Amino acid sequence: MTSVEDVAAWWATGVSRMEPGVVELRGRPVQDLIGTTGFADMVWLMLRGEIPDPAAARLLEAALVAGVDHGPHAPSIAAARMAATCGVGLNNAIATGVNMLGDSHGGAGQQCVELLTDICRRQDGGADVATATAETMAAWRQQTRYLPGFGHRFHPRDPRRDPLLALVEQAVADGLVEGRFLAAGLAVEAALDRPGRRPVPMNIDGATAIIYAELGFAAPLARGLFVLSRSVGILAHAWEESQQGRRNKGPIPPGILPAQL
Repeated sequence: MTSVEDVAAWWATGVSRMEPGVVELRGRPVQDLIGTTGFADMVWLMLRGEIPDPAAARLLEAALVAGVDHGPHAPSIAAARMAATCGVGLNNAIATGVNMLGDSHGGAGQQCVELLTDICRRQDGGADVATATAETMAAWRQQTRYLPGFGHRFHPRDPRRDPLLALVEQAVADGLVEGRFLAAGLAVEAALDRPGRRPVPMNIDGATAIIYAELGFAAPLARGLFVLSRSVGILAHAWEESQQGRRNKGPIPPGILPAQL
């Protein structure tokens, strides 16, 4: 016969503990966290089990801020806005947008961490950064012509790249992070900048991948953190759309036939 203790053991977790009158998150009473802990600190605590260095929290927060929104043409945002007009709740609209974040839209940050990690791993095996970069790029291109984290469909130079990388450079100078992933990312960017060809600078996925990797987050968490960030934009768009009174919003305005496009 299953006992209460068996059920408690089945659901035991280091993330949180709840009993009558008790809520603990990573072993810390929630009442001690409320009003004293920022949201980026809280994300770090829940994922890593500790309160981060304030400078590390600010770097994480910068990456989260940068990924919040990229306009209503982004599939995750467009889907959430359409869902918000279909008689579903705000939570359903947010879930619709989040569920659009897959390998092609939302997964580049995770993939870029894997790319940069591959470069660093080859360096650990004795290759210099240029050789490690060339070998990694060649290996990736055997699978796909797309190098995650570099180039952008809309921006000749992603406006989020420079401020994010400047923060990483400062973090390296301050001794907060080592800078290996930054060096790897810049090496890829340099290798893509060939004479006579259009430059392919790093985009936000590459810049945030460097931040997440430098801060020690595993590659899958780079996607999870992007989802967390983009959820804020999805919420804002879904809420705005829900207040505009449209019903059953489709991908094109009413009165325009697909044959006219």
